[in-house]
Amino acid sequence: MTIFLIKYDRKNGKLLSIQPFSKKDRENAEKSRLQFELSELNQGTNTEVVILEAKDKRALKRTHRRYFEDLSELTK
Repeated sequence: MTIFLIKYDRKNGKLLSIQPFSKKDRENAEKSRLQFELSELNQGTNTEVVILEAKDKRALKRTHRRYFEDLSELTK
């Protein structure tokens, strides 16, 4: 299993970044998420930051499509 730190622009519906971490680096992923959220809070942006766990990126794209597809692709 891999841990993914995802940054997503809610307003524009776009993936900003995805960073993989090994399971043993969960603490680093959580620290990165917190630092980014605090930074975004001070700037007042509408960025979503999540940590998700999946077998691989392909599995993540299947289970969390909204981060990877636009609205027209999701409604097909």
